[in-house]
Amino acid sequence: MHHHYLIHKPYGYLSQFIYELKRPKKLLGELYGFPENTMAIGRLDEDSEGLLLLTTDGMMSEVVRSKKVEKEYYAQVDGIITEEAVEQLKNGVEIGFNGRKYITKKCQSSLLNEIPNLGERGKKIRDERHGPTSWVSITLTEGKFRQVRKMTSAVGFPTLRLVRVRVGNIHLNDLKAGEVLEVESFDV
Repeated sequence: MHHHYLIHKPYGYLSQFIYELKRPKKLLGELYGFPENTMAIGRLDEDSEGLLLLTTDGMMSEVVRSKKVEKEYYAQVDGIITEEAVEQLKNGVEIGFNGRKYITKKCQSSLLNEIPNLGERGKKIRDERHGPTSWVSITLTEGKFRQVRKMTSAVGFPTLRLVRVRVGNIHLNDLKAGEVLEVESFDV
């Protein structure tokens, strides 16, 4: 019998259970007593937060990581993002990936008019005297290394905070940072 979990990965944690380099890092296993062979489906980098699915079922991992499953992110960006920049994000922008230039696939993107209720981040982003910030929603079906951060930088609005809020039909909802919820299965 397989186990499946929803987790709100906090800022500052790696999306893995083992890290063998010298510097100590915070790992997912510190948040909950996961069974052996539990794996994260996809990754969120150490500086990112939000919905992460974990499973002991490798086939389920393949289904969720497929290009058919949308992943939605809320990005707090430096400055007041323009409609023109949001349109550029929708149509695809050029980013660097594996030492090459890459044009991102078309995606959904929209300005968030209200600050999302995501709770405080473990580390303060910065204070208001450094200028205004704004929030944008970006929904992808691909997931290149640090893609959302590279995309917002490409249109002139670097990401300050990044939170994945949805994977397919599964939403972060009110799950608090560090909270783990075991579920029967994933209905993506």
